[in-house]
Amino acid sequence: MNLRPVSSFFSSDLAIDLGTANTLIYAGGRGIVVDEPSIVAVNKSTGEVEAVGKEAKDMLGRTPGNVAAIRPVRQGVIADLETTEKMLTHFVQKAHRRKRFVHPRMVIGVPSEVTQVEKRAVIMSAMRARASEVHLVEQAMVAAIGAGMPVTEPSGNMVVDIGGGTTDIAVISLSGVVYARSVRVAGNVMDDAVAQYIKSKYHLLVGERTAETIKIEIGSAAPLDRTMSMDVKGRDMIENVPKTITVNNDEIREALSESVSAIVRAIRIALESTPPELSADISERGIVLTGGTALLRNLDRRITNETGLPVLIAENPLSSAVIGTGKLMEKFSLLRKVSIN
Repeated sequence: MNLRPVSSFFSSDLAIDLGTANTLIYAGGRGIVVDEPSIVAVNKSTGEVEAVGKEAKDMLGRTPGNVAAIRPVRQGVIADLETTEKMLTHFVQKAHRRKRFVHPRMVIGVPSEVTQVEKRAVIMSAMRARASEVHLVEQAMVAAIGAGMPVTEPSGNMVVDIGGGTTDIAVISLSGVVYARSVRVAGNVMDDAVAQYIKSKYHLLVGERTAETIKIEIGSAAPLDRTMSMDVKGRDMIENVPKTITVNNDEIREALSESVSAIVRAIRIALESTPPELSADISERGIVLTGGTALLRNLDRRITNETGLPVLIAENPLSSAVIGTGKLMEKFSLLRKVSIN
C-alpha cells in the first residue's frame, strides 16, 4: 500500500512479527505488548473462537472432538486467512487494551521469498483486523535491525533468522538486501522430526508440545560435553496404552540432523553467492543468528565448524524481528527504502 508522507508513526501504530510459532506485537513508546503462540482454538460446530494464543496452546492435543486447535500461519505464511484475521484482531485489540475504534498502521515482517499471493494474504488479514495501512518488510532485514547490526553502512552483514516456520538468510549492505533466501525448514520441522524419530524407534506417539519440549530440553546441533536424558510420555502404538521411555541427547541430535544440515547448506550457498568485498566483511564480523531456534544447543558451533566463520547469537533472539520492525516504525525514511509492498 502507498506510504504516507509523514516523518514518523503514531503511538497507536503497531509493528508485528506474525510468526508460525509465536506472534509478537510492538507498540511505539511501550515496547513489546503481545507475545503469544500463533494458535486459535475454534469450535467446529459453530465456527466460534474458543481461545487464542496461550490459552489455545494449552488445548493442543487435549481438545474435545468439536474443538480444533489451529495454527493459521504455516512455514511463515498465512495458510488460513479467516482464522489469521480472527487471531490478529484478538492480538491487536489486546495491544490497544481492548479499544475497539483504533485503526493502526501496521509494519509486518514476511519471509524473503514470499509470493505476491502470500503478500496479499498478509495485507488482507491486517486490513480485516482494522489496519489503516500495511507495510511489509523482509524478516531477515528487521531481524538484523533488531539485533543491532549496522545495516545502513557500506559493509556486509549476514543475518540468519531461524523461527518456527522458516529460516531467512540475508546479506545486507547500505540498507539493501544483496542476497536473500528463505528455506522452509525451522523449529516446527524439527519438532516433527523428533516426533517421527520416537515413533519409528520406540513405536510411541507423542504430541507436538511434547516433541517441542524434547527439542528444547536436550536437542542439539553438535555433540554436547555431557550426556543428557529425558523421560518421555506418550501412547504405545502396539498396545494402545500410556507408556514412558527415556531418550538421550545423542538420539535427538540424530533426529534433528537432517533439518540442521538443510539450514547449514543454505548458509553455505548464501556465502558462495556473496560478492567478494562483502564476504571479507562477513569474515571479520561473523554471522548473526536470530529467532527462537537460534537457541538450539551448539547450533552456533556447528555453523562455525562448517563455514570457518565466527557465529554470534543476538542478545534477544526471540524478539529481534519485532524489535527491528518497531525501530522501522520510528525511522520512516528507512522504512520507505526497505518496504517490499
